[in-house]
Amino acid sequence: MAERPSEKSIVRLEHFVKKYCEKSGTSTHPDASITEAVVLGLARNADDLGRPLCPCRFYPDKREEVTHRTWICACDDMQIYKYCHCLLFVSGDGLPITEYLPDDHEGRRMYGLVKDPTPEKGRPMRDQAAKRERERRERPS
Repeated sequence: MAERPSEKSIVRLEHFVKKYCEKSGTSTHPDASITEAVVLGLARNADDLGRPLCPCRFYPDKREEVTHRTWICACDDMQIYKYCHCLLFVSGDGLPITEYLPDDHEGRRMYGLVKDPTPEKGRPMRDQAAKRERERRERPS
């Protein structure tokens, strides 16, 4: 089992998650163990890499991945589509918001259409969807 992240990183990430939920109009997962596991993974990556790289994906080279910013929490998918594949930022019922995803996105195929309960909040990078889709096809990660 991996070493526990520093208390400083855990507290910092818990604070970030709380503030980001408020800002984006999302909730943490109703199963607290899911939220805890993701926060611990983010904190561990913050300790090891200096950035909270998404712990829910596989990376051939984590240090290289950090240079792209795509999967630094809050990741591009969250900031563009309001979609969190880690289930850290979700709707009140624990489902990831899929309303803004392209029809062929894996999240839309897995969860169907999940409407955004707070469309007036979040998605600060919404205007970069076309760029993100090119990256998703050309540099899958």
